[in-house]
Amino acid sequence: MPKFMLLQHYEGGAGCDVPMTEWKPEEVQAHIRFQQDLNAELVAKGELVDAQGLAGPDVAKRVTFDGKGAPVVTDGPFPESKELLAGYRLIDVESEARALEIAARTSAAPGPGGTPIQQAIEVRQVMGAPDTDL
Repeated sequence: MPKFMLLQHYEGGAGCDVPMTEWKPEEVQAHIRFQQDLNAELVAKGELVDAQGLAGPDVAKRVTFDGKGAPVVTDGPFPESKELLAGYRLIDVESEARALEIAARTSAAPGPGGTPIQQAIEVRQVMGAPDTDL
């Protein structure tokens, strides 16, 4: 079965332009509960491999290295922090169609007032590395 990464970024969605830091506590709780319930459903179906939220852009670091000397480490936040990854789901499903169905449900997570946030979910198939003789 193919594996897919469903990627969520720090940007809002068509249904929500209010940053989560400005939501009411019960709205944040409802959003998180939705994510947890979806994860539990996917576990029960044997489709969820892993799902994690990531620390915010304010604590992110970027590392570059030329192979010599010391690496350069830059602290966040970054100007385009909305483009940074907020979390992911790794799923193992029968088809791309099923991955898109799960992504659509993820996009409809509730935001302020319970309105679906309509966040764009990036869906990417996980490609296996070719076998090599080492």
